Amino acid sequence: MNGATAVSGAVVRDSARNRRNGFLGAYLGWMFDGYETFATVLVAASVVEDLVGVGSSRAHPLYIGGILAATLVAWAFGGLISGVLADRFGRSRVMLYSILWYALFAGLTAIAPSYALLLVFRFLTGLGMGAEWGAGSSLVSELADPRRRGFRIALLQSGFGVGFLIATGLWQVINNGNPGDWRWMYLIGVVPALLTVYLRRSVKDSEMWSDADKQRRAAEQRVADGEDATEVERTLARPTIRQLLDNPSYRKQAGVLLIGALATTLGWWAVSTWIPQFAGSKLVGRVSNIPDTVTLVVVSYNFAGVLGYLAMGVLADRFGRKPTIFAYFAASLAMTPVFFLLGKSEATLIILAFINGFFTLGQWTWLALYPSEVFPTQIRATAMTVVFNTARFAAAAGAMLAATLIDAFGSISTAAIVIGCVGYAAGMLIAPFIGPETRAKPLPGAGAEVRRTESPVGVGLTGA
Repeated sequence: MNGATAVSGAVVRDSARNRRNGFLGAYLGWMFDGYETFATVLVAASVVEDLVGVGSSRAHPLYIGGILAATLVAWAFGGLISGVLADRFGRSRVMLYSILWYALFAGLTAIAPSYALLLVFRFLTGLGMGAEWGAGSSLVSELADPRRRGFRIALLQSGFGVGFLIATGLWQVINNGNPGDWRWMYLIGVVPALLTVYLRRSVKDSEMWSDADKQRRAAEQRVADGEDATEVERTLARPTIRQLLDNPSYRKQAGVLLIGALATTLGWWAVSTWIPQFAGSKLVGRVSNIPDTVTLVVVSYNFAGVLGYLAMGVLADRFGRKPTIFAYFAASLAMTPVFFLLGKSEATLIILAFINGFFTLGQWTWLALYPSEVFPTQIRATAMTVVFNTARFAAAAGAMLAATLIDAFGSISTAAIVIGCVGYAAGMLIAPFIGPETRAKPLPGAGAEVRRTESPVGVGLTGA
């Protein structure tokens, strides 16, 4: 076995080169996902002003919400579809084609002549962005050393935050107040297409997925030929979404994880979406250049998020997944009201945004790490994307209703505190019951059996 190493009772048979290239492809793809996501947040108002009319972004905030919601809804649909495809056709193929897809439509967004056509292109771009995550995350999980899988996934997730920082820095350079400045931000989004040229022959699927694929094909053949197949073979021959939903233990595990995903998504959306507006309102009369100071606050939040991603991986490998997830939810619950109640001056806004971002943005690591460790190989990507992307629909609804929610609660700070704290409190409650502890354990292989554990969820998976 070229490059094989014994790890925690399992054998990692993938070559060092494939582990390196697989991680690089997933990281760069996810980094550009982060760039595309935050670039859209940054330029949405400029897009509306240019394509709809001057003053439209303030008079009709639904135009901005429509752009964000189109991207998020498409992301969710693309992710759901890609999980099934990645389990069926391989992680590397789906990952690379999704990168090419969203790069193409990002480029077309840059030349959109109308608001309606821009929404179409953003939806199509979002499909590719959503598709990349499940394939890339499952690939990295399967290639990683179980003892350091937490950090490996954290490093992957940090690419999203790096993409945020790149988008922020480029917009500072590109935005000169001209109506079409926003188009350059999307034109830069074409760059990932170049990655597929380099990566298409250098990234291969994990040996774990290849083994599962062979078992699936053999099982499908036996069932198709009418041979006496075992229960495991009959299960492997079913569509992955049926395997997930038909199995009570899988279904229950996915349901609990979905609650945790909703907690993370709603909390993060309530905090990150309103930080720029909130900071801007607090800085009126306090600083001479509000846009630049708001940018510093946003950069502080996103830079801390990158550190938070990495720290969560290290802590999860050292102390376990569940206590680390609980701690991040608890810290996010505490820091949300602190930021929106005490953030008043330039210094306090920057410092508190940093602390807040470390936990509220950094906690996204667990959504790529833990779900990959509790489902078997043949449905890993499907289960991960069902959990992750179903929660995206809630974020999309929030983007559309942002202005309404602020009016209903009376202020940005009240809306953010209420929604954020409800989300993070739910996360704290669900964290102890999220499933079995998976620290340093090998991933469950194809045809994994379900067994009872001490977890209140009652779900554990072990290779058959």
